[in-house]
Amino acid sequence: MSPPRVVIRGLRKAFGATAALAGVDLEAAPGDVHAVLGENGAGKSTLMKALAGVVMPDAGTIEIDGEPWAPRGPADARARGLAMVHQELALCPHLDVAANVALGIEPTRAGVLDARAIRGLVGDALGRVFGDRAPSPAARVSELPLADRQLVEVARALATAQRAGGKLRVLVLDEPTSSLGAAEVERLFAIVEGLARDGATVLYVSHFLEEITRVASRFTVLRDGATVGAGDVASTTVDAMVRMMAGRDVATAFPRGARTPGEVVLSTRGLAGARLPVDATLELHRGEVLGIAGLLGAGRTELLRAIFGLDPVRSGDVRVGAVVGPASPVRRLAQGVGFASEDRKGEGLATTLTIADNVTLSKLGRSGPALPGRSRAAAARWIERLGIRCSGPDQRVVELSGGNQQKVQIARLLHHDVDVLLLDEPTRGIDVASKMQIASLVDELAMRGKAVLLVSSWLPELLGMADRIAVMRRGRLGPARPAAECDGPSLLGEAVGT
Repeated sequence: MSPPRVVIRGLRKAFGATAALAGVDLEAAPGDVHAVLGENGAGKSTLMKALAGVVMPDAGTIEIDGEPWAPRGPADARARGLAMVHQELALCPHLDVAANVALGIEPTRAGVLDARAIRGLVGDALGRVFGDRAPSPAARVSELPLADRQLVEVARALATAQRAGGKLRVLVLDEPTSSLGAAEVERLFAIVEGLARDGATVLYVSHFLEEITRVASRFTVLRDGATVGAGDVASTTVDAMVRMMAGRDVATAFPRGARTPGEVVLSTRGLAGARLPVDATLELHRGEVLGIAGLLGAGRTELLRAIFGLDPVRSGDVRVGAVVGPASPVRRLAQGVGFASEDRKGEGLATTLTIADNVTLSKLGRSGPALPGRSRAAAARWIERLGIRCSGPDQRVVELSGGNQQKVQIARLLHHDVDVLLLDEPTRGIDVASKMQIASLVDELAMRGKAVLLVSSWLPELLGMADRIAVMRRGRLGPARPAAECDGPSLLGEAVGT
């Protein structure tokens, strides 16, 4: 048996108060396709970034081929034989394919770019990935289909290894098939299997367990930033992997008051967006919390954005009360529908403005913004009601903790007095106490007759807060069923297609 190529022991990494890695152990041998599994937020991407030199761990050790591994950055990792294809594409869309594949590794001669060598490097990498259907090296990346862009990333990883002396020791693939069709997936599998035969170690991160059983030989499961299981894929059932990934009971701290669902206030029928969702039909009742489960990239965020009018609707319809049809966010707000984005800093809040500005900004008077005194008075009421820890309404949102920022975003919807709340990952990146406070607030809103459509990657949260849960998989929303009839393994199994 070959000695392990990658050995990770007790790896830890925190971002502020959030522990992304809390003790990861992993071993992978040369020629292994080693799957790294776990729910959203389990620490998979952070672990891969630590390997690739993107982030520096706080504690623990990494060894590759028996030597300590602490790359000074991604370029250093690439030069030493480790290439990574990130979950989020890292291409330059305004450049052509050749420039993207060779970016940062361009062959030179006497200090001048060697055009002939670049063509050879790029042509070889594209041929290995695409076969006889490779795009033109002169094609602009922005004009390629999304699936081809993902494969260009793989080609760049192979070219990087070739420039490092042809020795690809470790290839990290983080959700590599999220944008690929069936034909491209099979092509990727063939590439991965070929690299493994040549002695490379492939660390394969994916939510789709049908892919893992097809391409991987071993696996490691992460949960809450720590290793909770490992083994041979061939001798482990998919159900057992799902149990390791879910592995938690519903938290008892989620409050559940007496809710009485009423009439339907929001519904969609066959809703499809420009890319996602593909097909989503749902009914949301007054006084209930409808949870949407699913994996990263399944289309949950796009569903909420399409309902709110932020993303275009390709087909199907949205009904709010008796009104059917697409609408702008301004129109949705007027209809009593509010949206809290998962990206609270990027689009959910104006972080350089004050709490008062953020709370009142979407509800302007006929003559413009409310007077400063009235804005501060309104914000003060919500600060007290939601327990926002701050110095007062004039404090800038950027100075608040993540949990308090999230409360400000929800306060804005409540100040607008919306009847339907679209909440996308409302507790992501906040501490446990704030999670429970927001859960209590959602429960209170449902008891008051508000309707909540809740997207969350944390299954205990969905199971503890929702009345009904529907699972979205690859853009298609399944039927909702009572949360009391669901559990973590079954939801996760449905999300991965078991």
